[in-house]
Amino acid sequence: SSAASDVYKRQTPTFVQSINEQKCIGCGRCFRVCPRGVLELVGLNDEGERIAVDPDDDDADEEYEKKVMTIARQELCIGCTACSRICPKKCYTHAAASV
Repeated sequence: SSAASDVYKRQTPTFVQSINEQKCIGCGRCFRVCPRGVLELVGLNDEGERIAVDPDDDDADEEYEKKVMTIARQELCIGCTACSRICPKKCYTHAAASV
C-alpha cells in the first residue's frame, strides 16, 4: 500500500466514557489539553460529595479533601484522546461511539 493510502487507514475514534476518581490526582493536565471544554475540576469533601472549585479562590482548599477531574460536557468530545495521552495516572476510559 502507498503512503498516501495509509493516511486514510485511521482507527475508529474513541470518546471519553469515564474517569477513575480513585486514581485521579486532580493535576489538571487533561483539562489544559482538551480543545473542546469537555472536562471540569471538582473538589471532593471527606464524605465524597462533589463541591464546585473556584479557580480564583485560594482559600477554598480547606473545603475539600482532594480535587478530581469530571466529564462535564461529554457530548462535546471529538475523540482526540489528548486527555488520556497526557494523564500521568491513566485514569481515562474511551470507547467508540454507539450508533
